[in-house]
Amino acid sequence: MEYTQLANLRVSRFILGSNPFSGFSHQGKERDNEMVSYYSSSKIKEVWRQAENLGITTCIARTDHHIMRLFTEYWNEGGKLQWIAQVDNSIKGSLEEGLKYALETGAKGCFIHGGIMDFYFAGKQLEKILPVIEKTREAGLPAGVAGHNPAVFEWAEENLCADFYMCSYHNPLERRNSPSYVPGVSEKYHDDDRDAMVRTIGSLKKPAIHYKILAAGRKKPEEAFSFAAKHMRPFDALCAGVFTKGHPGMLEEDVKLFLKYARH
Repeated sequence: MEYTQLANLRVSRFILGSNPFSGFSHQGKERDNEMVSYYSSSKIKEVWRQAENLGITTCIARTDHHIMRLFTEYWNEGGKLQWIAQVDNSIKGSLEEGLKYALETGAKGCFIHGGIMDFYFAGKQLEKILPVIEKTREAGLPAGVAGHNPAVFEWAEENLCADFYMCSYHNPLERRNSPSYVPGVSEKYHDDDRDAMVRTIGSLKKPAIHYKILAAGRKKPEEAFSFAAKHMRPFDALCAGVFTKGHPGMLEEDVKLFLKYARH
């Protein structure tokens, strides 16, 4: 495995995502429900242990009670993966409360949810995120922001003291009126959005974590990992989730593809 730094945190350049664990397939309600039914606590921990064995050190996951309880259980059983928390306002309607719970549970880094960043950017409300970034850094953790709109990161470069960026290759939903993912709503995955994001990543000063590289399962893995590796800088990482129902070797295959192309 290859590794990089997010401020003071050493992470594997392949970071495990978690949307499938929480039933966010971006493929429709039926697929969402299939993921929720399949991913019991024991199956999620099985994937985490497999990730450890492949040299992955880090998982990015939501700040919700399900994920936080599961990480606590997993760590108590000897698990070693470190958690970078996606902070949103689902706990008591507050980013600050989300951050508080992430810090108390044991997050090693935090970033603000991409839908929220897109929503605040569209509504010119980005001042709301500043206390969360400051409190994360005061706690000694790397602080970041996510987004699906390249303009979010152009703004962040000029106005924010973040340690890393979570950059989505695709912008599937309009977030102007709501920051939330809406299950079942039609989503778009265009290569033009991907190309615009990688151009922006090339201009950023801080590490970028490339995500949605597989367009929520719409891209062939060989193509997706080849493209991502071509556009990743040496200090960047990528994040990918897996749905192992019927394909228990998916994570191992993805890691092999990443390493195959990252080393060229």
